[in-house]
Amino acid sequence: MASTPGILTDWPWTPLGSFKYVVLAPWAIHSTYSFMFGEEGTDLFYFLILPFLLWRMLHNQVWISLSRYQTARGKATIIDKGLEFEQVDRERNWDDQIIFNGMLFYLGRFLAKCVLPRAKTEIPLWKGDGFVMTMLLHAGPVEYLYYWLHRALHHHFLYSRYHSHHHSSIVTEPITSVTHPFAEHITYFMLFAIPMVATLLTGTASITSYFFYITYIDFMNNMGHCNFEFIPTWIFSIFPPLKYLMYTSSYHSLHHTQFRTNYSLFMPIYDYMYGTMDKSSDVLYESSLKKEESPDVVHLSHLTTTKSIYQLPLGFASLASKSHTSTWYLWLLWPVTLWSMMLTRIFGRSFVIERQNFDNKLKLQTWVIPKYSSQYALSGQTEVINKLIEQAILEAEEKGVKVISLGLLNPGEGLNSYGGIYVQRNPQLKIKVVDGSSLVVAVILNSIPKGTTQVLITGKLTKIAYALVFSLCQRNIQVATSQEAEYLKLTKSLSSSDGMLVHDRSYAQKIWLVGDELSKKEQLSAPKGTIFVPFFQFPPKQLRKDCYYHCTPAMKIPKSLENVYSCENWLPRRVMSAWRIAGIVYALEGWNEHECGHTMSINDKVWEATLRHGFQPLIITTQTKN
Repeated sequence: MASTPGILTDWPWTPLGSFKYVVLAPWAIHSTYSFMFGEEGTDLFYFLILPFLLWRMLHNQVWISLSRYQTARGKATIIDKGLEFEQVDRERNWDDQIIFNGMLFYLGRFLAKCVLPRAKTEIPLWKGDGFVMTMLLHAGPVEYLYYWLHRALHHHFLYSRYHSHHHSSIVTEPITSVTHPFAEHITYFMLFAIPMVATLLTGTASITSYFFYITYIDFMNNMGHCNFEFIPTWIFSIFPPLKYLMYTSSYHSLHHTQFRTNYSLFMPIYDYMYGTMDKSSDVLYESSLKKEESPDVVHLSHLTTTKSIYQLPLGFASLASKSHTSTWYLWLLWPVTLWSMMLTRIFGRSFVIERQNFDNKLKLQTWVIPKYSSQYALSGQTEVINKLIEQAILEAEEKGVKVISLGLLNPGEGLNSYGGIYVQRNPQLKIKVVDGSSLVVAVILNSIPKGTTQVLITGKLTKIAYALVFSLCQRNIQVATSQEAEYLKLTKSLSSSDGMLVHDRSYAQKIWLVGDELSKKEQLSAPKGTIFVPFFQFPPKQLRKDCYYHCTPAMKIPKSLENVYSCENWLPRRVMSAWRIAGIVYALEGWNEHECGHTMSINDKVWEATLRHGFQPLIITTQTKN
């Protein structure tokens, strides 16, 4: 929002929220009906407006994903600052301008058919003279008028009321290009409509020229607002005058950092003519292309559900900025989901989805294995997944990464012996492999309410479960198990429990530590008010309305951890899983040992180090809603 919002700041359909697309429904229905059953013949242009709007949305989304992937890699980055959730929220309504343009296209076409002679309203598929006229009118009147409009918007009166909303984003994303108040979009459309109206009045308009012109505007807008340099130097070497006719991402990025330079739309020639070209434009352009960042810490995750591809930072920005929940309209994208599943089967290596900076000390990246959670349970996928994980570890080793942390199901006992097989196969590894088990145990121990004297542990027994039982017994907290098999396994692993480990089928305990394979029968046997504390990577399915559920082991992150603009799976904003945090702490402390296989660090040491670096305890307890 602008510092002092002026009139026509909000979009007219803002009160409709997610139902704003209904404003296009009457036009879309009318155009389709007219095309199929109209007595005066078909109007292809009128009918193609809706598909064209969908194409623009897809085009923008491709740019969003490409930009986030490239900046996550840290290659050719322009500004080394991070995005934040505030910017994501501010820019989430980037599709408003597409809705607005669509309404104007429908209305303009309808009025043209009513007012102009029939010979000039029948728009053909192609006309070469109209295409050339469109380009010339854009390079002349449109670019020239936009330059002076843009300078006017930087006058204090207009800037504080309108344009400051756009400049709130210092680190730009493609969708920043259309993040403007409603009033600004009215003036922009009036400018961009000059070639379209002129060709319509002269009878030279064509569907192709309209399509390419609007697509050109979207392309240049998106490219110019990426935070990585997109244009290679050889293009300007082949045709040097092009530098006056086409801007670059770094050129426009300077406008967002310097504010009073580089006002041009897409053609820098007007900045050169009127002396507003930033003198550092060429230097920033060349230096950006040379940048390639190597991370210090890598967190290795994987896809969860088939719809999780949309909730990655590379997917839908608005979904990635929220805790993952079931979203009904994603079922409508099942063809895309099916295509993405096929792509992940073909794609043979991990890919980068996120990059952060910790207090200017560490460069962090998150990599994703292109496998879904369900595939980890298939015996036929074990060798394939292990190969992908090992390739990621070796690739990180080559890049000079200090620590790699294994997230979600990547450190599995049956899969890879909690990551131990990678160290056994590669004894010369310099990179440290961390499964985060010691910090997970510490987080759970410090989330159990003070004064607790007895807990119940249930679910699949893992490395973390054994460590939890040992630590609880050391703290004189009695640990009960409901299954005799679990009790015998735990008794065998503990040299001495001094009566702190018991076999109890009463289910009377109010604190339950739950892992994978928690049965529905067990959960329904819990007494009213039971607190379920998971020690597994995935939260248990919440079946009880009269019980409370902790989130999976996680902590709040400090403000010094920058460029956090998405949620980690089901966790809230600016919260990270203990498995992920453990890798960061290991790198900060410079610890020179692996934490994988059956090796664990001292819980208290890891916990104290984590708190010292600004991470804060988190206890989120939810109750199932009625």
